[in-house]
Amino acid sequence: MLKKTKKIVLTGGPGTGKSSIINELTNRGYLCKTEISREVTLKAQKKGIDQLFLKEPILFSRLLLQSRVRQFKETDQSTEEFVFFDRGVPDVIAYLDYTNTVYPQEFTDKTNACSYDCIFHCKPWETIYTKDNERYESFDASKKIDHYLRQTYESLGYKILTVPFNTISKRADFILNSLNCE
Repeated sequence: MLKKTKKIVLTGGPGTGKSSIINELTNRGYLCKTEISREVTLKAQKKGIDQLFLKEPILFSRLLLQSRVRQFKETDQSTEEFVFFDRGVPDVIAYLDYTNTVYPQEFTDKTNACSYDCIFHCKPWETIYTKDNERYESFDASKKIDHYLRQTYESLGYKILTVPFNTISKRADFILNSLNCE
């Protein structure tokens, strides 16, 4: 009998090191699903929309939701022991809650339909925080978004493990050493 692949989410505010950890885990040979909001933002920028999330939060979030659900479902037939996600489906509604945007029930339904095995949280860390072309939020905004992310995952009944500040390699080690998610 095949063992079920454990689905592991890395969440946290913008600029907290999630993607760097995902890259490290990928380099170690683990199956990882990358963050897709940058891709959506870049496509919108090519069409002349600087920050689609700020201009049309529901459209942007719907695109993210569809892609994250697709990422989630793609791993259903995986034979890997673990798959790591740079953000999970619940992140979509957390961001909308952060901006006090009313969203359709479909967002909640799709979030509830995607269940993860472990949630790792990367706290805002001012030392490593940087803005770039796609990350427009300030460090203070990152802290506020982080609050909504934690609140969303906790409201869904997830136990959250916080990744300590350290080198990328040691942060990845912490996650791998903590994967007895039950």
